[in-house]
Amino acid sequence: MSTSVIVVVAVLIAALGVAYVIGKLISLRAGMIRDGEAASNVDTSGLGLSTTGPTVLHFTATWCGPCAAVRRVVDEVCAELPAVAHVEIDMDDDPEAAKRLSVLSLPTTIVFDADGRPKFRISGVPKAADLRTALEPLLA
Repeated sequence: MSTSVIVVVAVLIAALGVAYVIGKLISLRAGMIRDGEAASNVDTSGLGLSTTGPTVLHFTATWCGPCAAVRRVVDEVCAELPAVAHVEIDMDDDPEAAKRLSVLSLPTTIVFDADGRPKFRISGVPKAADLRTALEPLLA
């Protein structure tokens, strides 16, 4: 084999390796609960948030397959924690709300405290245990 073929094969293998690592990092981030304090100055009026306890706001769309899984997880957790409200907003019906909260992908779930401040933001399908853990301190 000539050296130019070896170089091309090496470059292709390196590029595939980098793409694999980037893909793994992106998939690891999905479903993780992140701190939402950075977006605390967002206007949340008109979103239907509870004023008596935390609210789980879930952005969805009819064409979003994973959104159904998020709905099941959020419904399960809210049934266990009755003081937690659940609001679901269809991104196609209310794009302005999605824009105000910087929702760029579906499914996106945001946990708000009783004062309407975002506390946690989840992209992808959260685990029920993680969502419960995020909500319990807000109930105290």
